[in-house]
Amino acid sequence: MKKFKFIKHDEKAMELPINIVVMLVVGMVALATLISIMPTPTKDMSVFVESAGLSVSTLEKGNSIIVDASTAENPFDITAVVKVTDSDGNPVRNANVILRGLGGAASNTTDANGITYLTTPQNAEVRLDPNQNEGTMDLKIVADGFYDYEKKDAVMIIKTR
Repeated sequence: MKKFKFIKHDEKAMELPINIVVMLVVGMVALATLISIMPTPTKDMSVFVESAGLSVSTLEKGNSIIVDASTAENPFDITAVVKVTDSDGNPVRNANVILRGLGGAASNTTDANGITYLTTPQNAEVRLDPNQNEGTMDLKIVADGFYDYEKKDAVMIIKTR
């Protein structure tokens, strides 16, 4: 018959609890490090096209621009004022705002108040085709810590006769 060896007399039995404690401490440190480097949660943005027009001096409230037939014959510049806030109404600064469509494009970043002026440069002017009476431009906004925002038909351009 085999003799039983009691664990309390075995020095190797002490290694097991110490190893478990060491692994637990190392695991907790690794988990804490991982949590600390995770980015902040992503939030939604609220976007408003406050005014739009052919230039800063002709801005009108809203997101539509009315042009006459003689202006629409050639490429023309437009300006839009866009305000970007978070879901609590706080301004989102340094957001990249892009307005594009109808052959034109404009981009800028928001200021400390979450406002940006988008003006199409001369090499990216908007144009309506001869048989086109209206058209739209799309808006895209990208900011750190927020979901990307895309709005189709954000600005409408209407040609009058």
